[in-house]
Amino acid sequence: MTMSLSKSLTAAMLAVLISGCAATSNSSDGDDRLLPLVVPAALSYKTELQLARLNEILGSTELDAMQRARFMYERGVIYDRMGLRTMARLDFHQVVKMQPDIADAYNFIGIYYTQDREFASAFEAFDAVLELAPEYDYAYLNRGIALYYAERYDLAAEDMVSFLNFKPDDGYRALWLYIVQMEQDATQAKINLTTNNSALDHDKWDAAIVDRVLGNISTDELFSKAKQDLTYPNQFAERMCEAYFYLAKVELAKGNYKNAVNLFKLTLSTNVQDFVEYRYARMELENIRNNLAKQLEQQAQ
Repeated sequence: MTMSLSKSLTAAMLAVLISGCAATSNSSDGDDRLLPLVVPAALSYKTELQLARLNEILGSTELDAMQRARFMYERGVIYDRMGLRTMARLDFHQVVKMQPDIADAYNFIGIYYTQDREFASAFEAFDAVLELAPEYDYAYLNRGIALYYAERYDLAAEDMVSFLNFKPDDGYRALWLYIVQMEQDATQAKINLTTNNSALDHDKWDAAIVDRVLGNISTDELFSKAKQDLTYPNQFAERMCEAYFYLAKVELAKGNYKNAVNLFKLTLSTNVQDFVEYRYARMELENIRNNLAKQLEQQAQ
């Protein structure tokens, strides 16, 4: 590849990041295809009423510190679900000032620090969670994710192993361990995922995602499974949020940047604000943009 051609291709990839989502995606097991239409997840009126009620309660002067912290925490969770991160973050910081022993609040604070790439503060927050509640399994996930994006893969893998050990039949836990271990040894990571896959219930949705990542089923089969046994309004959007994210990670590992970008954008289009996949799809897009920009800068030198 000539230098000028390489520059052109890298510049073209950067242009993808500022363009809109494509209606089709080059799946790794077929030609261009039309992706399933997903109606973005919407808040129920019950959630809005709950928020109004909490605001009313918190406006009361009759609450003691413990009660106020608990209601403020619940409001922060709703703000987070709505995507109002600043409002949620303010509430959670107030909670730990009033009641420093509420591990859940530190967990959310750590997530926000991770999304802002303030990794040292994120580690402190997750460490606080585990000091208060050593069996808080999701703190291992969230600290592992922070370590992963901070490129401290050995420590991230240790946390993901701990997270998986709490519930070995959870496909999402197996997937996050795989994502981290891919940065260490891609061949061994796939072997480990295959082993962990044997512990899963293959009638469940999370196992279908693992099967797709391993290549045991096609993308079309995964999308078909996403439509099965739906029990509440936002469930299809939630499943597609997850499917798009993990498919994007598969494409990214293969160097298929355009496909990965489209799939991460589609993850965000589901509007499932409080899912881990939604939270980090934006960081993934930023990482792709930054990596391609570095390549373009290096080629220009």
